[in-house]
Amino acid sequence: MKISIVAGARPNFMKIAPIIDAIKIKQNQGLDISFRLIHTGQHYDKNLSDTFFQELGIPLPNINLEVKSGSQAEQTAAIMIGFEKELFKFPADLVLVVGDVTSTMACSIVAKKEGVKVAHVEAGIRSGDMSMPEEINRIVTDSLTDFYFTTSTYANENLLKLGVEEGKIFFVGNVMIDTLLNNISKFNEPPIFNRLGLNSQKYIVLTLHRPSNVDEEKVFADLMQNISRIAKDFKIIFPVHPRTKKLLEGLNLNLPNVHYIEPLGYLQFNFLVKNSFLVMTDSGGITEETTVMGIPCLTLRNSTERPETCDFGTNMLIGSDVGLMEEAITKIVAGKWQKGSVPELWDGNAAIRIVDVLIKLYNIKP
Repeated sequence: MKISIVAGARPNFMKIAPIIDAIKIKQNQGLDISFRLIHTGQHYDKNLSDTFFQELGIPLPNINLEVKSGSQAEQTAAIMIGFEKELFKFPADLVLVVGDVTSTMACSIVAKKEGVKVAHVEAGIRSGDMSMPEEINRIVTDSLTDFYFTTSTYANENLLKLGVEEGKIFFVGNVMIDTLLNNISKFNEPPIFNRLGLNSQKYIVLTLHRPSNVDEEKVFADLMQNISRIAKDFKIIFPVHPRTKKLLEGLNLNLPNVHYIEPLGYLQFNFLVKNSFLVMTDSGGITEETTVMGIPCLTLRNSTERPETCDFGTNMLIGSDVGLMEEAITKIVAGKWQKGSVPELWDGNAAIRIVDVLIKLYNIKP
């Protein structure tokens, strides 16, 4: 069995790492299963892509399509053109896509038009917010998918409501958590920890990259000023995404407790998260990691595609509501925050389950 595995952006690398490891285990057992790793180049900043291959032990990609930046349409088109050529040259029995980035959607379309089956890891999640490009990517990908690998019962329910056959849905758990648990002992302190005089549980980690938060100067400036004011007793560590950096350069924000840093690799960033007092973010994936690590998390969005992080975990949606932000931080300081629990099957074995399902579906034998 030949599998083409697609990765294009930072979250993808965290999801494919344990899947590749699981495939290698089966190869060592003599099973006829192989893969080609296709890096679309959607993220091309070294700290957003290359570093992840080194830290997570991912083999170098067989090809990098090097699509880089552009509008949604330009990037989608470039990925489709490049991946079509790849599939012509190296036919596959299955294209495996992960997550909800542009690469996920674009490569699924190409695969189906070439008559190749698609497996979607992290299928079925929905935020209900059609202003998010990721939501459109999810909907399109799941409309084409043959095998749906899900992280939660919420995702299963979403797919069943859409009319997906139950036999095509496989509740396997969360590969992001596989990677987290596989690497938690390897987290290492970034140089900025000492340089900024940070102490465990005495600082806040902030990440922002959603267009609704960072694309308009006034919205972004107001949000940053409110966060700085409400969390005035804490140092705020803000690894700045490339798209956000451009906007920051044009603003004159004098926020003495906010420290802007370059993006960090996986092991150093998660060291910061694990030792933080609180995480504030508009990322979905980080809410999963904080849930497993038991770190309080405030999501600066009005919806989430990962409701289990709120219902079972340590996450709370606050949007841009200043009152909610103040109330939440006061609760956390008082030690009255929800302790949370780990959702079902977030146990570090999701990738093994995925590969076991594929072996059974394709009747792969030694």
